[in-house]
Amino acid sequence: MATKVYIVYYSMYGHVGRLAEEIKKGASSVEGVEATLWQVPETLSEDVLGKMSAPPKSDVAIISPNELADADGFIFGFPTRFGMMAAQFKAFLDATGGLWRTQQLAGKPAGIFYSTGSQGGGQETTALTAITQLVHHGMIFVPIGYTFGAGMFEMDHIKGGSPYGAGTFAGDGSRQPTPLELEQAFHQGKYIATITKKLKGAA
Repeated sequence: MATKVYIVYYSMYGHVGRLAEEIKKGASSVEGVEATLWQVPETLSEDVLGKMSAPPKSDVAIISPNELADADGFIFGFPTRFGMMAAQFKAFLDATGGLWRTQQLAGKPAGIFYSTGSQGGGQETTALTAITQLVHHGMIFVPIGYTFGAGMFEMDHIKGGSPYGAGTFAGDGSRQPTPLELEQAFHQGKYIATITKKLKGAA
């Protein structure tokens, strides 16, 4: 059976969504891995989103909490709000009480990726504060560490991401993920998919 890796994300302006696409490519590059993109439900009304100049959502399927149980591993993505995950993703996780009660996600690996508005806007704290969600479910947090190699030490150009996971900077919204940030996202997808496959094979 294929190893199922779910890339589950929330993206308001498309930055996290772009990283998610590249992460899926990386995960899918691992033989025997079936990677799937999912969005969490939006909690804001169309009227409010319009006032925030948010573009239309992509056609990526919306996931329900119980569908998480079907996956062997996860890579969760979200933009930051004051150094923590966006409320939309938190609302989704708040709805996973049934899975928590039965510990259906326990022992499954999970990674985190993110987007922030500025260089000091939460590239590490957004991931750090999200780990509590994984802990209560008994999931295994898989950081990328410095496995991305020289790309982790880039100093000549602005680059998002950290040992916690891939990342990008949105700025005023006009900045898009750079080639190096996308390369790091691909690496994360491949890295976590490889670990997920090994853990499933050893079970």
